[in-house]
Amino acid sequence: MSDPALLILYGSQTGTAQDTAQRIGRQAQRRHLNVRVLPLDRYDMARLISESLVVFVCATTGQGDPPDNMKNFWRFLFKKSLPMGSLSQLDCAVLGLGDSSYPKFNFVAKKLHKRLLQLGASMLTPVGLADDQHDLGQDAVIDPWLTSFWEKVLSLFPSLSSVVPLREDEPLPPTYSFHFLDGKREKTDDRLSINMDQSVPCELRPFVASMVSNRRVTEPSHFQDVRHIELDITGSSIKFAAGDVVMIRPRNAPEDVHDFCQLLRLDPESTFTLRPKNNSAVPARLPQPCTVRHLVESYLDIAAVPRRSFFELLSTFSSNELEREKLAEFSSATGQDELHSYCNRPRRTALEVLADFPHTAAELRVDYLLDLFPEIQPRSFSIASSLKAHPNRIQILVAVVRYKTKLYKPRRGLCSNWLASLDPSQEEVYVPLWLKKGSLRFPIKKETPVIMVGPGTGVAPFRSALQERIAEGKTANVLFFGCRSESKDFYFRTEWELMMKAEQLLLFSAFSRDQEEKIYVQHRVKEKAALIWDLIINRMACVYIAGNAKEMPASVCDAVKEVFQQEGGVSAEEAEEMLTAMEKTGRLQMETWS
Repeated sequence: MSDPALLILYGSQTGTAQDTAQRIGRQAQRRHLNVRVLPLDRYDMARLISESLVVFVCATTGQGDPPDNMKNFWRFLFKKSLPMGSLSQLDCAVLGLGDSSYPKFNFVAKKLHKRLLQLGASMLTPVGLADDQHDLGQDAVIDPWLTSFWEKVLSLFPSLSSVVPLREDEPLPPTYSFHFLDGKREKTDDRLSINMDQSVPCELRPFVASMVSNRRVTEPSHFQDVRHIELDITGSSIKFAAGDVVMIRPRNAPEDVHDFCQLLRLDPESTFTLRPKNNSAVPARLPQPCTVRHLVESYLDIAAVPRRSFFELLSTFSSNELEREKLAEFSSATGQDELHSYCNRPRRTALEVLADFPHTAAELRVDYLLDLFPEIQPRSFSIASSLKAHPNRIQILVAVVRYKTKLYKPRRGLCSNWLASLDPSQEEVYVPLWLKKGSLRFPIKKETPVIMVGPGTGVAPFRSALQERIAEGKTANVLFFGCRSESKDFYFRTEWELMMKAEQLLLFSAFSRDQEEKIYVQHRVKEKAALIWDLIINRMACVYIAGNAKEMPASVCDAVKEVFQQEGGVSAEEAEEMLTAMEKTGRLQMETWS
């Protein structure tokens, strides 16, 4: 049997599956294998029948959905017309990345594994189900899974046993080489560089919206800064419905860009072009030529908590013995608890890590920047307005992420703090954005009631839905809203009161900290058992839950099941079946985030 060509295909939403796929790719390079690493939607699926060895690395998003960059593949793979034995030549393995706090834990990996078996593929190893909730993170599953995978590959292809792999401390060649140009390039206007083609704004061609307002909607004394932000999309051809999502890619803070360039001795105004190696494509979002400032500010994710692969790569560059030993420990399987204590628990950023390893940072070759730092990922925000109420506008509700760890500097969410820092009252401010279909779908029939449960910023998509429904004359609307305090974080209170006065809304609020005993939305749901039973059973209402994924969605579902038992006299099992049936038919929908 000839030596295999390994194909690694990934479906990644936030970059973790991509990072894992690239890690497997580096392991294959060290074993001198011919390897390709691609996102699933950039691979020609018709060629899968002629592949011999494939690893699928895929995340699960939302309520058991595939990531955006594998949705076309997903549709293709589940075509009924695909012959059952069509992948009988294929040896493959599936590694899933998930979070067990979500009900559909690793649903995509499990379903993919099952479908590949149906199509005749041979599985080299059981499906790997990595869990973000594990004390040591997803590597607790990935490490042993990879050991098992490589053992299986070696037994399938005995000729590989005679190949001496590159040592772990030997650097692999960079994916790109930087070629610096003489002279400085004039600064380009982002609006011109991005807005050339505005047929349909997308990730590579976002629409640059001007910010109309950026207003804090929590009391100054409240612990959390929440912003109501309005963006002007005039001339964009953007259309959206209630439940849709706006995608925004943030920028690194100016002080971080400055510190990074100083640490690595880079001139932010210098200009370069990229030359890829091994048939790699130049990243589509990077202009050619490009300034170092643009690369660091808009592309490299220097403010994220670095993954283990960051330490693996850094350790191969370092010639300082103390720093190299520490980096090697952090990148080893046995050093993961130590790495979590140093990096993940205090949420230390990649930039702060480089500052802790100054000798290594000084030695870092610019050619390795794109291997070392992932691309800044876009963030998604539920749209909190309707085009029918606010033409040519998108409004969002943004909780600004700031918190303390044992580190001196407070931790800051990249996107929320970037948005909060923009002040349209002082200067013209622009935000590149594009749209994504949300998972929530609201009923078309005028008489179908909706029951919406949205505590905190989870209320955002329901404001959009209410504005849209009321404009269409749909007034059977029930909203359960929860926050800490009636006086400090009761979002959109005036609007809800006007809707109630006009008999377009029934509102039930829960203020958890305004009394000794904590009251949450699930308590209000139970209190209104008779109303909810009548709406769901007699009037075929649809139920929607949006907000933090931790405990709230499960608690609200439990409350609805209690309503079924109390008002309908059914058993716990029957109540569970009723809720499952509602979910299957789209009468129960959830949009949650962690």
